[in-house]
Amino acid sequence: MDHTADLASFVALGDSFTEGMSDALPNGGYRGWADRLADDLAGRTPGFRYANLAVRGKLIGQIVDEQVEVAAAMGADLVTLVGGLNDVLRPSCDMGRVCGLLEEAVGRLAPSCGRLVLMRSPGRQGPVLERYRPRMEELFDFVDKLAAEHGALVVDLYGARALSDPRLWADDRLHLNAEGHRRVAEAVWQRLGLPARADWDTPLPPAPPTAWAGRRRADLRFTRQHLLPWIGRRLTGRSSGDGRAPKRPDLAPLACEDTP
Repeated sequence: MDHTADLASFVALGDSFTEGMSDALPNGGYRGWADRLADDLAGRTPGFRYANLAVRGKLIGQIVDEQVEVAAAMGADLVTLVGGLNDVLRPSCDMGRVCGLLEEAVGRLAPSCGRLVLMRSPGRQGPVLERYRPRMEELFDFVDKLAAEHGALVVDLYGARALSDPRLWADDRLHLNAEGHRRVAEAVWQRLGLPARADWDTPLPPAPPTAWAGRRRADLRFTRQHLLPWIGRRLTGRSSGDGRAPKRPDLAPLACEDTP
């Protein structure tokens, strides 16, 4: 029996990772793994409907307040929830509160949808991952616990061989690039029990050595274009998602223009 034949609707919740940064589209928007997955699922099911409520910069409390009840009311066949990492990557983080809010979200979503998917988010090689690794692993252990309690599926991207490779990440070093998002979409596709179309965790070929001067230029460009603006937002209490609405707030069929 095909247990995926009933996936006729999909709602995605979360932050920039699920919004699709930095899988850029020509019009200046973002596609991302959730949109890619929706396109693929729509190809299997006539009348397929999709909503993406994720907004960049959202903390887990904001996801609970702004997205969870909306998603629960939609009663979708498939719901994905990825959140908490923006909290974990802040200098000060109350892990008990983060886990409590995540538990609240899962407890509300699991009974309202056909299938709930949670994730252990990917981590890019480098000092940021090492600094926050204990918090991330505490969060992901709690995700596993919630999944076991509520019958949710977990997609383990954190343990992937390939997704820690910097070449699958954008210049901002915080978000996956187009190839990274394509691999995440395939990982979720397979976790849902659908036939594999590629090995999403295949490592990239060895990278040629980069000259010292080239690495320093890249570091300076990253600092100027991404790190300093990020620090400025933290110092002033602003978020990249302030005033931004979800790109697909309604559970609706995919129109032709929605499928690049």
